[in-house]
Amino acid sequence: MRRGFLAGLALTVVAPLALAACGDGEDAPAAAGTASAAAPSASAGASAAASASAGAPITESGTTAPSGALALAVTPATGKKSVPVSAEIGFTVSGGKVTTVSLKDAKGKAVAGALREDGSAWVPSSPLKTSSRYEASVTATDAAGATATKTTTFTTMGKPGKKTGTGLYLFDDHTYGVAMPIVVEFSPGIKKADRAAVQKRMFVKSEPAQPGTWSWTSSGTQAYYRAPEFWQSGTKLTVRIAVGGLPTGGGRYGDRDRSATAKIGRSFVMKVDNKTKKMTVVQDGKTVRTLPVSLGSKKNPSSSGTMVVMEKLEHTVFDTMNELPAGEGYRTEIDYAQRLTWSGQYIHSAPWSVGDQGRRNVSHGCVNVSPSNARWLFGKTLVGDPITVRGTEDKLAYGNGWTPWDVSWKEFAKGSALPVPAELAAAGGR
Repeated sequence: MRRGFLAGLALTVVAPLALAACGDGEDAPAAAGTASAAAPSASAGASAAASASAGAPITESGTTAPSGALALAVTPATGKKSVPVSAEIGFTVSGGKVTTVSLKDAKGKAVAGALREDGSAWVPSSPLKTSSRYEASVTATDAAGATATKTTTFTTMGKPGKKTGTGLYLFDDHTYGVAMPIVVEFSPGIKKADRAAVQKRMFVKSEPAQPGTWSWTSSGTQAYYRAPEFWQSGTKLTVRIAVGGLPTGGGRYGDRDRSATAKIGRSFVMKVDNKTKKMTVVQDGKTVRTLPVSLGSKKNPSSSGTMVVMEKLEHTVFDTMNELPAGEGYRTEIDYAQRLTWSGQYIHSAPWSVGDQGRRNVSHGCVNVSPSNARWLFGKTLVGDPITVRGTEDKLAYGNGWTPWDVSWKEFAKGSALPVPAELAAAGGR
């Protein structure tokens, strides 16, 4: 019995979840994020095409210059008031290039920041203060060494009355599996017309470089980021969701910036075949174990598709007493539970179905394994490890869990709110 994606989104670190049984809806695992800054490095379709300010750039009139002469204009326009605290220092330059940007508050204290990789704007490392005056100075230099400097002063808006809640499913200093997507949540969801402006402020840097793009769910409540292929083992991910104070549509503003730095571990891939009732476990390209399984019964079929381990709970309780019709609900203690979907599909220990594992499907939708195999698997997996289930009667619904690997790269890239570079869009991938 499955419920749809829950409206209540986890926005910060929260207490452990109350769980229901296989195939029944749950609250999402907590989305984490810190307010520390990350440099606005470009990720395809995410930051390279960013606007010059928090919303549509406000163009400051510049003096008309002869062709080839150095000319510079800066935004926000001088004297501008009620500027969002997400404001960037934008500029247009001809006959040269911007060489220095500085931003100071009313007390003369310098504000840290960095240029976008495409050189279109300068992004503060954190949201500005509300109801505060700032002065920006931009200098451009031509090929002969001549310089031009423009200065602008502006005042930020007060605290907004309505906010968009946000969450980032990535924790600092954690190690994740190779299929770990970067997942951002928004509550309420971002409407299509506003997604491009928000996506421009979602920065991802991978080391070594593995360009990817963002893709939105239809409701706008989640956006996923991935590359065409699984992350390389040892990759370092640096993420900044710089939406604090950003206009998000409908008179709302992002609640805060969120950021995290994490690593990708070894490759660990699980493949489940309903025909054989077995799970094949492949680590770093080598098959290390084959486990008998029991999947969902015909009444409660498991979902076929590529999923990702979202959460691990060594001991928990599946409780469906309030979810199923009278007489059908149950409350069962569960060991070694690994969540795969929001609707309640897990891998877990099932001592009661050991005799069925490898032979027939008897679960409520979960992947049942023996206690010893569940313990072994739990000790090996990471959040972000992929599992593919094939051959069942039910197809995985996009958005029911972290599902960006359940569609082709071509299909995934269509969900970007910004143009994806042609070379990247055409890349082969999963």
